Amino acid sequence: MLDLARRAPSAGNSQAVSFLTLEDDAVALYWDTTLPATRRSSFRWQGLLDAPVLVVLTTRPGAYVERYAEPDKARAGLGDHEDGWPVPFWWVDAGAVAQNLLLLTVERGLGACLFGIFHHEAAVKRAFGVPDEERLVCTVALGHPLPDEPGRSAGRTRPPLEHVRHRNRWRHDGL
Repeated sequence: MLDLARRAPSAGNSQAVSFLTLEDDAVALYWDTTLPATRRSSFRWQGLLDAPVLVVLTTRPGAYVERYAEPDKARAGLGDHEDGWPVPFWWVDAGAVAQNLLLLTVERGLGACLFGIFHHEAAVKRAFGVPDEERLVCTVALGHPLPDEPGRSAGRTRPPLEHVRHRNRWRHDGL
């Protein structure tokens, strides 16, 4: 699944997304690092803590800067520094890889849950020896699906398509 997931589009074919797969004791270390034991008993999704595999997606922004400094991409003017990117495509590309992984997981009859690392990036990097130049994007828990336990956000409805689709010109009235 990881091999297929990583085949998502990649700006300049930079291919800078990597996977840190965690199993067994490494899963326990992940939870010890990101969810203190004092909060664990009140954590709403206890089944998530039992997922047998966690996949941490990482990206290396420097790979994009390096790629866009090469002669065939230099005209874009993005090869000097990460700050020169008006849209940091390392996040876009990592999102596409994450989406592929989620779709592949469901296709195989497994369960998956994507969640953020939030303020634990530095601690997770230290705990698992992730190089400084890598950025942690998200974690995907993989396992057998559990009954749906919708979160508070699940009740939010999607806006009607006509409110988010603008044809030929942006309409400010949302219609």
